[in-house]
Amino acid sequence: MNHYVTGAATLVVRVAGILALCAAFAHSALADTSSHQKFGDYTVHFSVFNSTFITPEVAQIYKLTRAGNRALINISVTKNTDGKTSLGLPAKVTGTATNLIQQQRVLDFKTIDEGNAVYYLADLRHTNEEVMNFAVDVQVESEAKPFTVRFTRKLHTDK
Repeated sequence: MNHYVTGAATLVVRVAGILALCAAFAHSALADTSSHQKFGDYTVHFSVFNSTFITPEVAQIYKLTRAGNRALINISVTKNTDGKTSLGLPAKVTGTATNLIQQQRVLDFKTIDEGNAVYYLADLRHTNEEVMNFAVDVQVESEAKPFTVRFTRKLHTDK
């Protein structure tokens, strides 16, 4: 399917691309463990970065809160078919974040649809050096059961 984009929509697509690049950069700079998990032909990609890494303009477009004590959790799912990997695919994404004293927060993922790729962002308020255990379920339409990824990150505030 071809997508024709003009005017303000072009800006949104470009900004979304910038957000995705920022997420990838932030993850590569700050990640302390794996950033993906494979489920057959599918791969669930995940990253966590401080919300201040995105520009105020991008935050406004996607109604995201920028603050030194807020992280963004970025999830996408791709599929490898005949040696080719898709861009982010549509899915239902739900999850939780639990700290070391078992305080659990439900993650509210927003869909970021760039036309040819989809990914999901949730924000999370945290304290400096707070360790969070994430459990994220990714339900792809063509699969009977969701893919569950679990990962841990130590979050830092941005002063």
